[in-house]
Order: sequence, then structure tokens, then C-alpha cells
Amino acid sequence: MTDWVNGKVYEVIQWSDKLFSLKIKADLAPYAAGQFGKLSLIINGERVSRAYSFVNAPKADQHEFYLIKIPEGRLSPYLFNLQPGDEIQLSHQASGFMTLAEVPEGRDLWMMATGTAIGPFLSILSERKVFQRFENIVLVHGVRERNDLTYQELIHTIKTQQPLQFRYIPVVSREDCTDLLRGRIPALLDHGLLEEAAELVLSPDYSQTMICGNPAMVKDTLQALQQKGLKKNLRREPGQITMENYW
Repeated sequence: MTDWVNGKVYEVIQWSDKLFSLKIKADLAPYAAGQFGKLSLIINGERVSRAYSFVNAPKADQHEFYLIKIPEGRLSPYLFNLQPGDEIQLSHQASGFMTLAEVPEGRDLWMMATGTAIGPFLSILSERKVFQRFENIVLVHGVRERNDLTYQELIHTIKTQQPLQFRYIPVVSREDCTDLLRGRIPALLDHGLLEEAAELVLSPDYSQTMICGNPAMVKDTLQALQQKGLKKNLRREPGQITMENYW
């Protein structure tokens, strides 16, 4: 049974008519970068909750979540309408295994996400421990249109602070942009375009990958990486592909 704690909305960031972020103050149990918590509201006398990944580094003053409003959703439309000062409940304990502790050693780390599933990777990057473990870190973010490429200020800060280690590859699937890759992440992997953009080769000898997105994206990206000789990372049998469905 979930242990709920009260929180208060500190800031709301409206990225678009559907994408938004919530910064919330609440007293939560310690958690690791890449984990997720649950947000909850009482709606029409019934508790409605959903799991969302933390965007912030664990020691930040506020807990930040990156969300998309689903018109027919039971919770997200209500979260979208929250204002600073509004109350919300959060799970006291975080969950999830999309953390650095689950990733074996390697030279290069590839983080591949679509949409709001970039959240756990931003948390990991903001904590900065990742830069002590890997020589090269590649963040691939797939979205439909350029305007969906959020958190550009944070990503620019990371690039500025880690210019030699960090590579950012934005990808759009439904808009022609001469300065961006177009397509789906699995197809770009199949054609070697992500490796070309990163100037790195995906190899089971020195690459680790993390995948976070909708189930179809995760499945197809897994298959594309397996074609390159990488295998799923399991606790009983370590590999090069750590993944989580974000749905």
C-alpha cells in the first residue's frame, strides 16, 4: 500500500499546450537519479495516481516532474491545471531501476528517450556522477516536432560544463528540419545515423545503453541494438541494454 505525503506545487512550467513540468515541495524518502514517484489527487471523491520519473537531481530543493496532458486521461488534465500553491500528494518512497547502479561498466553510455521519457536521463545527468563513470555520454531525444524539444537550457548547461564528454542528438519524426535528424530512433540506429552523429560506434565491447520510452519504441530500439551485438542487461547476466517502458 502506498504511503502518501502532502506536497505543495512550487512552480509550473508550460512548455506547450500539452507539455508541462511541475516543481513540488514535499518531504520524501531519499531516492536515486532515474527513479520515479507517484503523483496523486482526489478527483470526485476518488484517489487517482500515476507514476512519473523525477527530472531533478535527488538533492535538489524541489521534486520536478515532466508530463504530457492526455485529453482523455484521468489525472494529467487535472495536473495540467495546477497552480503554484496548490496541494498534491506524492508517494513517500520512490521506485524504479533506471539508475546508474543497474548499469555495468563501459566506456560510452548512450541514453535514448522519446517524449517525456527524457526525464530520468535529465535527473542522471544533473547529478553528474555519470561523468565520473563514462568517458562519453550521448543523449538521444526523439520527439514529433522541434517545439517538443524541451529543457534546452539545462541541456545547454550540461554541454557547456562537459563539452568533451557530452553529446546531445535531438531527433524529430514529423517535421523537416535541415539541422536535425529526422525519423524514429530504431530506424536511425539501423542506418548508422546516430553513430555518425555522435562520432562513436556502438559496440558490446565498450558501450552501455539505456532506453526509456513507449513500449513500441523500447521494443524496436532493443531489436536494433541487438542487431549490433548488444544484449539485454539482466542482474543474473549483465549486458549492454538497460531499459524501461515509460507509459
